[in-house]
Amino acid sequence: RELSEMDAEDELDLAEMEKLKKNERACLEILKKYDFTEWELVEWSEEQAVFNFLYDSVTLTVVFGPPIDSEFFAARPSRSIVSLDFESFLDEEQAPPSSCLVQKLIFQFIESRGSWQEKCPTLHYLPQALFDISLVVNRCKILGEELEFLQRWGAKFHLLETDIKGTEVKLLFSSSAAFAKFELTLALSHDYPSAVLPFRVQTHIGNIGEKEIAAVLSRVPVGHHYLQRIVISIHQNLFQGPK
Repeated sequence: RELSEMDAEDELDLAEMEKLKKNERACLEILKKYDFTEWELVEWSEEQAVFNFLYDSVTLTVVFGPPIDSEFFAARPSRSIVSLDFESFLDEEQAPPSSCLVQKLIFQFIESRGSWQEKCPTLHYLPQALFDISLVVNRCKILGEELEFLQRWGAKFHLLETDIKGTEVKLLFSSSAAFAKFELTLALSHDYPSAVLPFRVQTHIGNIGEKEIAAVLSRVPVGHHYLQRIVISIHQNLFQGPK
């Protein structure tokens, strides 16, 4: 009799595990609809869900509370969310400055939103939260690629140096033919690339200053590859002359 009872318990455990797996698959289907391919689910249990972003350098842990009978998620009672915790795993001493900048902007966005648990009290709100984070991660990741491009190919655009300090990018332009050398400092935020960048100019040689730079930047629309387009526009308008 004891054996049959144990068998029955095992069958119940297996059935419960199968139900959990089906629940997880259904949840994943819903989450995938919002996928920016910027997050990876690494754990989904009765207690919590863990998501990784940006080459595993940012982790979000979502801790579940009790089920909510009046609300459903993936055809099962929804769960309350106790907490959403973000953690950085970037080794800032080893990582390139562009990666550190990207990480700073992502956490600037996370902190700017205040209490994530208040905005995401149940599972029902989780897809939107993942979408919002993914959108910022995606934009910041592209910014990191732009910075790497400028550091590698900047010389083609009379860009002598790209220096990153905190959330500021210093661009040192120089051309002996144009008799000009100046430093353009751009202040970046998590709104990049949808907001105009505050800037300041320091002239070393020649007469290209704030007025000349402002005239060029006013003609560069915000949007995809904004930083790259700023550099190209400065190169075309201030070093090559009008065509």
